[in-house]
Amino acid sequence: MGFLDVLRGKPKLKGPAPDRLFAMSTAWVTIETEMNMTSAGQAAIVFQPLATADFDAIVADMEAVVGATGSETGTTVEKHDDSFGYRWMVLRDPDFDDLVVGLNAVNTALQDGGYGDRVLCGLFAFADASGRPVHIIYNVKRGTFYPFVPKPGGVQSRDTEAELRLRAQLDKELPIEPELERWFPLWGVPLS
Repeated sequence: MGFLDVLRGKPKLKGPAPDRLFAMSTAWVTIETEMNMTSAGQAAIVFQPLATADFDAIVADMEAVVGATGSETGTTVEKHDDSFGYRWMVLRDPDFDDLVVGLNAVNTALQDGGYGDRVLCGLFAFADASGRPVHIIYNVKRGTFYPFVPKPGGVQSRDTEAELRLRAQLDKELPIEPELERWFPLWGVPLS
């Protein structure tokens, strides 16, 4: 606890290591080869936008950067606003590493701009052997990953058995969120 922490009456919490997102770059090899899942070629970062010129400038800049590098890498960017007031920046690219780098660029821009507390999570889309969607969610604030497997049929129900199986398989590859109550579902994901 530092001097300023004593004055404020609370310690400043240290954030997760910024490079934890890159663990996904190596994990996807195991996901595709050993777990028989394929990348959907899509990822997203979810954040709560602010109606300020500074925040809008940061978002526009990161869209421009990802869009400009997209001409070299093939990454495309789309925005979607959901009914909860969150913005989804959806990246599409057949090269999985480009998705990881793109998500990291957006996250870093928001963190560096002082808006890291506005970021909810990152999400990587996969499909299992039967074609069912499987999402690996990155909790930015905690620097941990967890699986989210919605059940088919349009009802808001999740396959917890499949999620726990994935947890056991991914535990050596990714920093998995140890507290299951923090495995929040994301319904209505705007990925195809």
